[in-house]
This record gives sequence, structure tokens and C-alpha cells, in this order.
Amino acid sequence: MSANLAETMPRLLPLAVEGLGYEVRGARLIDAIDLRLEDPGVTVVMGPNGAGAGRLRWNGAVVDQAVRSRQALVFQRPVLLRRSVRANVEFVLRLRPGERHQTAMHWLEHVGLADVAERPARRLSGGEQQRLAMARSLALEPEVLLMDEPTASLDPASVATIESLVDEARQLGTKVVFVTHDIGQARRLADDVVFLHRGRLMEHTAAATFFNEPASSAARDYLAGRLVL
Repeated sequence: MSANLAETMPRLLPLAVEGLGYEVRGARLIDAIDLRLEDPGVTVVMGPNGAGAGRLRWNGAVVDQAVRSRQALVFQRPVLLRRSVRANVEFVLRLRPGERHQTAMHWLEHVGLADVAERPARRLSGGEQQRLAMARSLALEPEVLLMDEPTASLDPASVATIESLVDEARQLGTKVVFVTHDIGQARRLADDVVFLHRGRLMEHTAAATFFNEPASSAARDYLAGRLVL
């Protein structure tokens, strides 16, 4: 986040999740989760497939447009506009002060896509599309970056690139919440781990503690490859 923005806006953290639940066709997928994220860094959310109304509060504030404007999202499958690579980044900058073209090209250069800036975004490879999604998110200088399995279908080189960008965002002070089922990736990225099983929060602890001394039998089984659901 830029120094000017950081000086004029209060921090979003802590994130308080209170009584969070989610139900589909009568099946309770997430059940009354209470969680508090206070520190910067990368929080990895993990658990077996299917692990996961209530309230979300960012530093005591409800989720409104002002809060959303300081967040960015990266999905497992990038959602791209039917425009050029460059225009996809410029679009999200339309309400920000400054030169959109210059800022967009800076981030495209940063993720290795400057040479395809005028190509239709949807003609990029899967790895390139996800790098574009990262450029688009980072161009907003978000205080919080939410990432839902962003590398699930990517080749190893693209995975390494995305992880490098996540680490860079962390170093710049962005809070990253990263969902993954990849234990190796979680070990590489996590500062702390939120572990869910059968819709419940089983553990939230420092990464080193979770991987070396998991407190729950479900987490021990998951790390050993014995827990599927």
C-alpha cells in the first residue's frame, strides 16, 4: 500500500469473523465459525475438500463499499473482461488517481506480460491469465488480498511465479488470506494456518506449530494424507 494511502486510511485489520455459517440445500457446510486475524502476513486456510449467516468485521467496521475498495480478490479461475490485457488492469484503476496507462504497464511488466499488453486477455494461457489477475489486484495496492486456490490448475513455473508475487505482497505489508489444499504450498507461504474440517474451525495457529505439532487428530491425519473428508 502506498505511503499516502496508509497515512489517510485506518487499517482494516483485525478481521473478526463471528458466527459464520453457510448452508446449501439443507447441508451445513460451514458451522458457526469464530475467527480473528490480527497480524500482517499470509494466513493459509486449508482442510479437506468440503471443509468449508454470521458477521464479518474489518477492524470493527462492517463490510461496505469503503472496506471493499481496499480489498482485492484472486479466484481459482480468473474472471477477465473481454478486453485487452492492458485494458483489464486499467479498468480496475478507473477510480484511482494517477495515470492508468503507466500504472497498468508497470504491473504488467512486473508479472512478465508487458509484451502481450494488447492481446485479448482471454487468449492467454491459464498461467498467464492468473498472472494478469495478480497484476490487476496488486495494481490496487490492496490492504487485504483474498486468494481462493489461485494455483490449483497451473504448471509448476506458473505456481512459482504466483507464490513469488504473494511473498512480495506480504513484504509490502498486504495481508494475504490464501486458500489451498496443497500442503507443500502452505508450508512455503504460511505465517499462520486456519484449519477447517466438516465445517468447523479445528485450529488457528502459527504455521510452524501447525505443521510440527498439530493439536487435533483431524489435522494430524490431514497432514499424513489420511483425512479426505
